[in-house]
Amino acid sequence: MDKKIIGTGALMGMVAIILGAFGAHALKKVLTPELLATFETGVRYQMYQAIFLLLLPTFKMLTEKTKKTVFYLVVSGVVLFSGSIYGLATNYLTPFDFKTIGFVTPIGGFLIIVGWSMVFFNYFKGKS
Repeated sequence: MDKKIIGTGALMGMVAIILGAFGAHALKKVLTPELLATFETGVRYQMYQAIFLLLLPTFKMLTEKTKKTVFYLVVSGVVLFSGSIYGLATNYLTPFDFKTIGFVTPIGGFLIIVGWSMVFFNYFKGKS
């Protein structure tokens, strides 16, 4: 599982860098400053989670089952949170109206929070 977590974290980080560069160069010409800032928020949170996933295998206080659960929560959260933000920021550039699925943004954020919370509570649970 550690190999899968690290690989996914590395891929997620690589994609965040690519999207950040795309936003800074290509999208800067077609998005308003507010929409570009929104897009960059998605990139930033994706990168935070990529780094988190790269570190997750080193957390010895977590069981493999907990690491797996945290992994799926964080990946699902990033897809919903950052993915919907990318769509909402570039909404008028595509024929699909991403506002119809904008409700998934907070759901993705909640999944990420739950993943981090599991690490937090398991850390203190193991500190007896």
